[in-house]
Amino acid sequence: MAIEIERKFLLANDDWRVAVERSESIAQGYLVGAQALRAGLAHASVRVRLAGERAWLNVKAATAGIARAEFEYPIPVDEAKAMLATLCDGVLEKTRHYVRVDGTVFEIDEFAGENAGLVVAEIELAAVDAAFPRPSWLGSEVSTQVRYYNVNLIAHPYRQWSPGERVAEGAAC
Repeated sequence: MAIEIERKFLLANDDWRVAVERSESIAQGYLVGAQALRAGLAHASVRVRLAGERAWLNVKAATAGIARAEFEYPIPVDEAKAMLATLCDGVLEKTRHYVRVDGTVFEIDEFAGENAGLVVAEIELAAVDAAFPRPSWLGSEVSTQVRYYNVNLIAHPYRQWSPGERVAEGAAC
């Protein structure tokens, strides 16, 4: 079984931007998403993701935390586009920036549309307790806060959060 170990952080400032190695636009939608998970009708989210000329299906366990079962399968781009257009309840758009710090890659997602204003850094680790760099731009950890999971941002986008929710949690970027 494939296990993804991922930690997620808000950003304290924009200092990471000077270290971006590359960026890519990503569109993703859920075939099985937050509503089915909340209703207890599914044990996993199932998403389709499109990034440039690559596309894939992703199945991720519906458990909170930093370690979750995850499976990914490449699919044809035209099929991904068709699924995003016809089978998903919404499409999440973001730009993913890749920033390397001391040999470790952070994936920084800058959301668009109804989630504009939300910027989150993710880091995948080899072990739950693995050490990793803590650059000054890394803010509060939100790894276990399900509201920051992409599957939840379609039904409850960042722009609908109250200003107090955004400021209180440090999402100033």
